[in-house]
Amino acid sequence: MEIKILGTGCTNCKNLEKATRQAVAELKLDASVVKEEDIVKIMGYGIMRTPALVVDEKVLFYGRIPSVSELKEMLSKK
Repeated sequence: MEIKILGTGCTNCKNLEKATRQAVAELKLDASVVKEEDIVKIMGYGIMRTPALVVDEKVLFYGRIPSVSELKEMLSKK
């Protein structure tokens, strides 16, 4: 599983990355978590606000920071 955090480095983006890494660790997922900060690449996903979470090239959400439990629920369905 490939997980991307899309964001330019703001506090919300960093918080999403931290929460995502925690969720992945708690679920013991075999996943790589990558932070994408290149605005051109971010725009390629068609999102209007950051941060965003992309799993296996599919945007799951953008513009908010879900709780760790919500992230775990989303990631366990993948």
